[in-house]
Amino acid sequence: MTLDEQLKKMQRDWDERAKENARYYVNTERDSWTDDEFFQSGYRTVQEEILTDMINICQGKDPRQMKVLEIGCGAGRVTRALADVFGEVHAVDVSAEMIRQATQSLSRHPNIRLYNNNGTDLGPIQGDGTFDFAFSTIVFQHIPSKAVIESYVREVNRLLRPGALFKFQVQGDTSIETQPDDTWLGVAYSDEEACAMAERCGFEPRHRHGAGLQYFWLWFFKR
Repeated sequence: MTLDEQLKKMQRDWDERAKENARYYVNTERDSWTDDEFFQSGYRTVQEEILTDMINICQGKDPRQMKVLEIGCGAGRVTRALADVFGEVHAVDVSAEMIRQATQSLSRHPNIRLYNNNGTDLGPIQGDGTFDFAFSTIVFQHIPSKAVIESYVREVNRLLRPGALFKFQVQGDTSIETQPDDTWLGVAYSDEEACAMAERCGFEPRHRHGAGLQYFWLWFFKR
């Protein structure tokens, strides 16, 4: 399968999932979500992964003055919570249907900008070197191509200011076998592979947590 075929399949599959049950595929914790339950789950993610880590994320800056990026926003579950913490949130997703639903749900949040991208880069987002923080959770673990993931990491480097943090999660269970056409079970990274990717893309892999597990968290600081 070529890279172009992979990207088109990713877009097609995630559009279909979004039309079937977007909130379930964004968070498989339950089949049916009320608005309040769905967005509260996003606030829990921000509480656990952002608010406990503000020293690394803000580096002395006022969060209300920060411009942040979210990759794989889906239906806006985490995006809304980010917008309550940070001054400006730019969020991207490969699925046009996910972006449509997020746009509808987040219409009352003027500090959010949503983008539909091609699944491999952040071309729709301008402002090289102006972002203060980037975040992604439960996204890259679905991508079946290391080339695609590395493309995203390079693009984040383009957008972040020097010294800023990209905190994200990949699949860390290297015992799994991934098929190139599987847009649900993505490729896994060992600790060594994650560090090598950081160096190739201009980041310092300062912290890592969960190597060997499904949720392998990486703290990449732009050099």
